[in-house]
Amino acid sequence: MNAIEIHDLKKSFRGLYALDGLNMTVPQGAIYGFIGENGSGKSTTEKLICGHLVPDGGSIKLFGRDYTDPGVRVRVGALIENAGCFPESSVRVNLMMQCINLGISDRAEEIMRVLRIVRMEDSAHIKFKSCSLGMKQRIGIAMALLGDPALLILDEPINGLDADGMRIMREILVDITKTYGCTVLISSHILGELEKIATHYGIIRQGRMIRELTAADLEGRARVFTSVKTRDDSTALNLLRRRYADVRYEDGCIHVYGEDDTAAIAACLVENGQRVWELKKNKIGLEEYYVQLMSKKEA
Repeated sequence: MNAIEIHDLKKSFRGLYALDGLNMTVPQGAIYGFIGENGSGKSTTEKLICGHLVPDGGSIKLFGRDYTDPGVRVRVGALIENAGCFPESSVRVNLMMQCINLGISDRAEEIMRVLRIVRMEDSAHIKFKSCSLGMKQRIGIAMALLGDPALLILDEPINGLDADGMRIMREILVDITKTYGCTVLISSHILGELEKIATHYGIIRQGRMIRELTAADLEGRARVFTSVKTRDDSTALNLLRRRYADVRYEDGCIHVYGEDDTAAIAACLVENGQRVWELKKNKIGLEEYYVQLMSKKEA
C-alpha cells in the first residue's frame, strides 16, 4: 500500500496555479525527498495533504483512503514552517499542551517517548526560547510525532543546521522509519544531506511532478568520472581527449567522464611527460542530477 497517492492535484491563488495537475506516489515506509525550486509548489502540496488548504481539483489518498477521512487524518503528523511553541514555556509544557489538544491520555509517557526519539529526554525542562535552532527543529518533530503517526510531513527541517545538527537529524529520521515504521515526506534544498537518507525522490517544477525515482534508480543513472589536475592542464586535456570520448575542463580541473580507472589515466599522462597533482574518482549525485534535469526545457 502507498502512504500517499496524489492524482491531477490543482491549486490556484488569485488565478495563478501553484499546482497544475500534480501526480505523486509515496510508498509506505519510504523517506521521500521532495525537491524543487522556491515557488515550485512543495509547501502548497504539503499543506494540502495536511488539510491546511483546500484543492481546486484532483484527489489525495492517504493509506488508500481519502485524505479528509477522520480515521486517516489522525495518522498524519507534520512540521511545516515552525513548531508553533510558546517561547517562555518549557519543552515539556509545550508538548503537554499539544497532548491536550490531541486528546492523548497517557501524556507524561507519550512526552518521554517522543523526546527519546529526538534525543532530547534530558532537555524537557529547558525553556523553548533558550533552545538552539537544531533543538527547536527536533522539538517540532517531537510535536509532530505525538500520537504515533504513520505519516510524517516535514518542510525544510534541516535548513540552517550545522553539520552536527544535520547528522543528528539524519539519524532521527532513519530511526523513525526503521524502528517505528513511519513514512516520511521531507522537502529540502540541501540535496547532499537528503541523498544520505532518502529512499525515494520526487522532483517538482512549476506545480507539476517532472520525475519520481528511487535511490536505486538514481544510483543507476549516476555517471562516474575522474577529476584530474596537472601542471599543464591545457596539454593534459588534449592528451586525454585523444584517448577518451568525453573529456571536459570544468570547475578548474579536467573531468574524464565514464572512466574510473585512475591508474590508466595517470599512466597516459605520465608517459607523455605530464606531472599529475591530483587524481580522484567521482560520481554525479543527486545535486548534479537535479541541476541537469532542471536545465532541460522539457522533462
